Amino acid sequence: MSHNEVSLSERLADNIVAIIRTEQLGPGDALASSRDLARRFEVTTPTVREALRRLEAMGVVEFRHGSGTYVGPGIDRRLLANPHLPRGSRASVLELVEARLVLEPAIAAAAARARVPVAVEQLAAATDNALHPPGDSLRVALHFHVTLAAASGNSLLREAVEALLDVRAHEQTEIRHRYNDRVRDHAEHVAIFTAVRDGDAAEAERLTRDHLTAIRDAIAAADFGPDRDAIPEPRR
Repeated sequence: MSHNEVSLSERLADNIVAIIRTEQLGPGDALASSRDLARRFEVTTPTVREALRRLEAMGVVEFRHGSGTYVGPGIDRRLLANPHLPRGSRASVLELVEARLVLEPAIAAAAARARVPVAVEQLAAATDNALHPPGDSLRVALHFHVTLAAASGNSLLREAVEALLDVRAHEQTEIRHRYNDRVRDHAEHVAIFTAVRDGDAAEAERLTRDHLTAIRDAIAAADFGPDRDAIPEPRR
């Protein structure tokens, strides 16, 4: 591909994002077809597809086979995952939990101090997520820990937590599999929410630390099978 073609696909990707923002589309909303976009911008359909592939790599759009192209969950992210990272290991699962232990207790304390009303309401609803497995739809209920960060009122903290979970999506899936006591997970989320709602920063921080420590201990004690350093292939 020539430099001019690369530049054109980059500019076209920017134009597609501008359409998403102008039309106020959100994750899960359908985009116009590649053919319609090509006509709109007076370019070839392959050039549109190249631009869309760029956006797909960043999670800005998502292709659904036989259905079309939709706005992806990464549309508002400023911190982006690298789609080409190698598969994780058992050690990288623990690394993710340790990173979350550094960040999230302090974020929970900030959320309890700020208590952004809309985010606190969303956090109340998100406590039930622990009882249900993730769905395939982009319009899934908000992730509890991402919503907890949103309650701090700092959008970059929310994006940082969201990006961290996205960057290590395989590891996060493994965490959910290994820490699979849904009732306990839900109860711990409810306790954290209560502390945030009540403005008790110290308690929110302590509960979040205890919650993540329990997850870390469960991962450390888990039997990963003969190859204890490898994460198995995704379950089908």
